[in-house]
Amino acid sequence: MKVLFIGGTGLISSACTALAVERGHEMCLLNRGRTRNVPIPEGVSVVRADARDKESVRNAIKGREFDVVVDWIAYVPEHVEQDIELFRGKVGQYIFISSASAYQKPPGDYLITESTPLVNPHWQYSRDKAACEERLLAERRENGFPFTIVRPSHTYGPGQIPVAVGRWEKPWTIVDRMRRGKQVIVPGDGTSLWTVTHNTDFAKGFVGLLGHQQAIGQAFHITSDEALTWDQIYQAIGWAAGVEPDIIHIPSDFIIAFCPWEEGTLLGDKAVSSVFDNSKIKRFVPDFVATTRFIDGVRQSVEWFDADPARCVIDEVANSQWDKIIEVYLSALDQAAPL
Repeated sequence: MKVLFIGGTGLISSACTALAVERGHEMCLLNRGRTRNVPIPEGVSVVRADARDKESVRNAIKGREFDVVVDWIAYVPEHVEQDIELFRGKVGQYIFISSASAYQKPPGDYLITESTPLVNPHWQYSRDKAACEERLLAERRENGFPFTIVRPSHTYGPGQIPVAVGRWEKPWTIVDRMRRGKQVIVPGDGTSLWTVTHNTDFAKGFVGLLGHQQAIGQAFHITSDEALTWDQIYQAIGWAAGVEPDIIHIPSDFIIAFCPWEEGTLLGDKAVSSVFDNSKIKRFVPDFVATTRFIDGVRQSVEWFDADPARCVIDEVANSQWDKIIEVYLSALDQAAPL
């Protein structure tokens, strides 16, 4: 099967590229040549183009035919609109990478299924993903466009340490704080449940959807079945780093008062318990099972950073912000007195 990944070198997509090649798919990646220093598997072809420039993409893939096209970097309806124009009538399956953060926040039920409403008042990113899905639904109703929607949740792997309050671009910052004995912030009381999924586990479910005719017109999330509290997640990270983390629990609203930009990732995502029903993806891809326990996966991530000090980049601005939040919060606690 001939598959085009628009993007294809990110944390999640690189694992999917590797597994797709292993399973015999003919892979092509379209990007601008920027990678996460992840080696591209042998046999994968790469074409250079600006994914958001329609003519650039059209010229790059001219003369090529694909059975499946996956856009890993479409974030707003305009991106999806361009893909529809480029691939309408020319591909058997178009897969849009949405986000599980688009699900209703706070949820109306403790267990999230694919039929959970897409309503997130706290995060524009999530609302944009939902709008992209709506555009695809309309295009299928009107013109039979063969889409499949995939909604990843919090996915990690080498190069990423998944936390509630951190810096995605410089994830080592949290491990560094732990090793220096600095307090690390967990929102709420640390008991809300969260689901983190290793990128190689996600790839098993995802690759099983490539070319899957019964998946046309369907939406799927692909996550681990392991739900952990945030305290357990931070404790596992500390264990992997060889230290006992000094956790401080601070309400999400208090954090957002200092860092308003955190509203989306906290109230719109990580501060809310998220447990997923994966029965749908297992029904469509019967061999899908997430086998990487977080305690093992995060150890691999920490070892990846430790293997090369150049990877261990610290976000000092974030450190200063967190220190200030902790300082003010502890001061308020000191001033509190029983009524």
